[in-house]
Parts: sequence; structure tokens; C-alpha cells
Amino acid sequence: MTLPLLGAAVTLPTFTQIQDWICGPGRAIEIQDFCQIGVLERDHSDLISAWQAVLPAHTGERGIHGPFFGLDISTPDREVRAIVEKRMMQALAVAEALEATHMVIHSPFTHWHQLNRANYAGVYPSLIDCAADCLAPVLDRAAGIGCTLMLENCDDTDPAARVDMVRQIGHANLKVSLDTGHADIVHGRYDAPHVVDFIAASSGLLGHVHLQDVDGYADRHWHPGDGRIAWRPVFDALAALKERPRLMLEVRTDLPRLPATVARLEALGLAC
Repeated sequence: MTLPLLGAAVTLPTFTQIQDWICGPGRAIEIQDFCQIGVLERDHSDLISAWQAVLPAHTGERGIHGPFFGLDISTPDREVRAIVEKRMMQALAVAEALEATHMVIHSPFTHWHQLNRANYAGVYPSLIDCAADCLAPVLDRAAGIGCTLMLENCDDTDPAARVDMVRQIGHANLKVSLDTGHADIVHGRYDAPHVVDFIAASSGLLGHVHLQDVDGYADRHWHPGDGRIAWRPVFDALAALKERPRLMLEVRTDLPRLPATVARLEALGLAC
């Protein structure tokens, strides 16, 4: 199987820095300005307009990172869930304005949930029920604009937890996302399964991947090859899938190096 062309997670300044590369034929982007704290709470029409001014040059697939700071889609408090739903709806309005076809949201699962799955038998079912309630109107709205929500692992130590959530909610516009760095951190810190096991557990439902490298300690978002992740097994695991997830480089430093990073992965025969 041929892997998709690697895309990149960008903010407006990053887009401007590497616009020629980003706007190459078929390259996907994920816009990340609108997940920052406070952006959706204030008037962000100027930011939408700024993006609309530069996006005509981009012809590839497009997505956004949805809000996540302090927003637990599985909170049992109905009033808090209403706020989470509101933020998700605001983000989907941005997605519609920018013609984005995916939006990343964060998984609610943590290591505590994994450790106490048997000790508190009702916790997992409750998380799934509350998430389904919170996301029901959001998913209907997403379907109406042709956008798919991608549920990303963050503190998950059970590779199957969010996959089970996506499967049980059972909506065509909800798929699984994988962040390679997040998976490696919990592998290193909590003895969770390896990144390749997170990929395997997502088989059939994986729609999106954040590619980033780490040192096993913190969420570094380094360029692939700058940290400790063994990338050949990761790309082999992705290539073994029947589906073709949208692959996004999500790095935080030295962003103009992205074209060189992709060229290096291509030279190794790992990506295209």
C-alpha cells in the first residue's frame, strides 16, 4: 500500500513561511490557530478572514484542530457538557468557513481510567455515554458540512479505549486519530503498549495521524528523526492498514525544516 502524501499542522505564520511547499499538489494541512485558549470565546472573524485570504493557493485536503484545553467530552456534569458542546459547535463554524473536512478532538481517557477499569466498573460505560450525549449534535452538524471528527489519544494508555468509544457511538463522521508522540510518552512513562500497537488497535477506524517525535518524557513535538521513535516500524504499521489515514506532521520547532524532514523520510523509503 502507498502511504498518502505527508501534510502538516500549521498556524497562519507557519503557512506563510513555507507556503510554496504547503501548496504543493495534494499536500494536506491542519490549521491550529483556533484551538488556542480564548480564541473561540472572542471575535475571531479577523483570523478567519486572514486564512480565507491565503487558502485559495492551497488545493489539498484541509482540517482544523478543535478546542481541547479544559474541555472533557465525557464530563458527567450536564451543564459543563453544554459548554463543551458550544465550543465544538463554534469550531465547526470555523471548519465550515475554511472548508475543512476534519477536526481533531481529544480523548477523555487517562491512565487512571485504565488502572481502575475493574475497580470502578461503571466508569468506562459512563464515559462513552456522556461522550455520545455531548457529541450527538456536534456530529450531526459535522455531517452537514462534510467534516469528520478525529478522536486523538492524549493520556490514553489503553490503545483500544477510544477505538471502542468511536465504535460504540457508531457515527460515520467520527473516526480515530493517533498521535505518535503521545503514544510513545505513555509507552515510556506508564509502560503502555508501543506506538505500533496503538496503530494496530485502530485498524478499520483510523482516519488521521499526528506524526511527531519525542524523548519518552514530555510532549516535545520534534521532527521525526530528532527523538527516540523508531519510524520504520511506525510507517510499516500504517502501510499495513486497509484504510488511508490523513498523515500530518505536527511539530513545534524549526518549522521551515518541514520540507527537509519529509525529504529525509522519503529518502529512507518511509513516506511520500
